[in-house]
Amino acid sequence: MAHTQHFATKAQKATTGALTPWRESLVKQLILDRLGEPLEVTELARACAMSRSHFSRTFKCSTGLSPQDWIRCQRIARAKQLIQNTDMTLTQISLECGFCDQAHFCHIFTRSEGITPFAWRCQALRSAPPTTAQATPSPVAQRYAQ
Repeated sequence: MAHTQHFATKAQKATTGALTPWRESLVKQLILDRLGEPLEVTELARACAMSRSHFSRTFKCSTGLSPQDWIRCQRIARAKQLIQNTDMTLTQISLECGFCDQAHFCHIFTRSEGITPFAWRCQALRSAPPTTAQATPSPVAQRYAQ
């Protein structure tokens, strides 16, 4: 009997440190809605009616990442989508995704993906299946394909 209680307590502890589902959903949506803007962890904590430190702890327990790391991952994912699906310049993409400048974006992207954004774009363009819309590549696509 005591052995069963020990496991129940251990299982409860695994979820008690996490954000409630509604708070997690709220804060993730807030981040995604404002991905291109500067976001402070204090602001996210305030939206959840929590202290900054308690929010950071519970967010990491819920997602496995700190709030800053989760935001960074979402920004990189958005940048990859824009790199692959638009003709925007890397400077435009960096600003659209909330990076302070292209140099910072390139540094973070390279650290995350192991390749520069420019090289990633070249790979993505080479591996993209041709469609009727791509029968005549855009000037930007032609430039990156060379």
